[in-house]
Amino acid sequence: MSAERETSMAVTRGLRNRCPACGKGQLLRGYLAVPAECEICKAPLGRYPAADGPAFFAMTIMLLLLIPLIGFTWVIFRPSPVMLLVITTAVTTVLTLLLLRLVKGAFIGYLWAKDEQDRGA
Repeated sequence: MSAERETSMAVTRGLRNRCPACGKGQLLRGYLAVPAECEICKAPLGRYPAADGPAFFAMTIMLLLLIPLIGFTWVIFRPSPVMLLVITTAVTTVLTLLLLRLVKGAFIGYLWAKDEQDRGA
C-alpha cells in the first residue's frame, strides 16, 4: 500500500454510492454492478472483489432484525398466521434488497481503504 487510506471515510462514501477514492463518481451502476473504474478519478473500482461478503452481512443483519419484526408485527396488528407470514416476508424482502446495496457500497469502500485488490491468478 503506497499511501494510508482513511477507512471510515471510504466506508461512508461507499454507503452513499460514491467512489471511495474521490467521493464524486458513482460506485454502483444499476442495482449492484461495479464499473471497471471511476468516471471521475479513474480509480480501478472493478479490482475490488466484493464477492459474497455483502450478501452474507445483509442476510446476517436481516436475520437479527427478523425476530423483533415478527414480535412487533404480532403485538401491534395481531394478524392471522398466514397474514403474519405475508407481512414479514414482504418487509424482509424489501429491507434485504435495500440493505444489500448499502452493504455492498460500504464493503467495496472498506476493500479500497485496505487495498484488497483482486491480484489475479
